[in-house]
Amino acid sequence: MGFENNDDAAVYRIDDTTALIQTLDLFPPIVDDPYQYGQIAAANALSDVYAMGGSPKLAMNILCYPEDLPKEVVREILRGGYDKVKEAGAVVAGGHSLKDKEPKYGLCVTGFAKIEEILTNSGAKPGDLLILTKPLGTGILNTAAKAGLVSKETEETAIASMVMLNKEAGLVMKGYPVHSCTDITGFGLLGHAYEMGAGSGVTISFDSTAMPLLPEAKDMAMMGIIPAGAYANRAFLEDRVYIDPATPLDLTDILFDPQTSGGLLIALSEKEAYRLLADLKGRIPCAEIIGQIIPPENQTIIVK
Repeated sequence: MGFENNDDAAVYRIDDTTALIQTLDLFPPIVDDPYQYGQIAAANALSDVYAMGGSPKLAMNILCYPEDLPKEVVREILRGGYDKVKEAGAVVAGGHSLKDKEPKYGLCVTGFAKIEEILTNSGAKPGDLLILTKPLGTGILNTAAKAGLVSKETEETAIASMVMLNKEAGLVMKGYPVHSCTDITGFGLLGHAYEMGAGSGVTISFDSTAMPLLPEAKDMAMMGIIPAGAYANRAFLEDRVYIDPATPLDLTDILFDPQTSGGLLIALSEKEAYRLLADLKGRIPCAEIIGQIIPPENQTIIVK
């Protein structure tokens, strides 16, 4: 894989049947609990391998920490990452740490896939439907939680979503003729969808009323609790996206919202999409069909 289409991970052909998938990600804490922070950072890093159609096998820790950070906090961060890697069926094989003013944690992940099972974000075809496997709103809710504006229940729901691996979604979609896949992270739904649409040479039409949302995400967006990354995403996509003026501003803010450890966005034919959705619903009830692929128009993304 080259750099042409902003794929989620690097892919290296080992032989005629097997490919190696390599990815790396880290970020500063987004929750107070160090164990949950480690879990979320690990789930986020592992996600790129699932998005490429692979299975993670080996992970290495990347850790930055201030000198005055208690050792038990560092231990809990690493334990959270270890447990999530173990859940993925992979192993942690050491890593690297350095002292820094702000804690940062993540993983370098190696996975494998059969050559014919590799997925890219540039294979979507007109007529495909799009399935999203996790609800949106983590960036907004994380921002609101820092100010104590959301309920404990909502905060726990958002954390549970971020902690959840895309492993199940990845396993289920292996049984279907998926044309394209990506995961939704820092560029938000519209940013990652733009990469898929531009790479595939198609237009993506989203149904704004079909979006799965985390509890209170709309309420917080209506209050203007929007992370800076959402404004950066909107500015970058301003000339590349058409949004129907009737679409509520709070909802469009959620579509630009940078996600942490978000779901997979999966493109496949209409007939197969409904079969896949039914299969996913048994394990991931929040999965929904949110749009379709149409022939190229003036804009790469259309939101109605």
